[in-house]
Amino acid sequence: MLLNGTSSSGKSSVARSLLQTLDTPWFHLSVDAFGEMRALVRVPEADIDAMLARTRAGFHRAVAGMAAAGNDVVVDHLFSEPWRLDDCLTLFEPFDVVFVGLHCSAAELTRRELARGDRTPGQAAAQLALVHAHRRYDLELDTTALNADSAARIGAFLRSRPTGPTAFERLRVAHKRNGASCGQGVSPAGETDTMPA
Repeated sequence: MLLNGTSSSGKSSVARSLLQTLDTPWFHLSVDAFGEMRALVRVPEADIDAMLARTRAGFHRAVAGMAAAGNDVVVDHLFSEPWRLDDCLTLFEPFDVVFVGLHCSAAELTRRELARGDRTPGQAAAQLALVHAHRRYDLELDTTALNADSAARIGAFLRSRPTGPTAFERLRVAHKRNGASCGQGVSPAGETDTMPA
């Protein structure tokens, strides 16, 4: 399961709540937690984009590795750079992906950023259009008012999933048909980065 939403949209809260409701052992894999494993050393400004791209590409491969070993995973991520979705579409092809979009109002995102104190106010609101640019999900939730309802709705969806192609399958077909990115953005090699993570 892949939760996609802006920074401060409630991805980690929803994932933690969901893990308490599932009947089998799932793992919560967070891109933020993965980045926090990095050593606390100063990185030259000119190297930051490439380092972040390598970290995120590594995270995608760690998620694929956990799934390939037979683990069920709840991934919280944000596709604020189009190459991230493209990379996941390729890497996660062998797996059954439930793609969940988390939407939160810009005003609430800014309130959460200020309350957290570790985010730049306005950063999440600036990500809104790009994070959801692909516009395809299996399930979409409004997390403006965070509550247990989000996890319950995901659980209900898992118990009675519709038949037919998943959002990831439809996005992958479009990706292959277009022969390129679902959008334009930084590559895993770390060229230009136009949107903060």
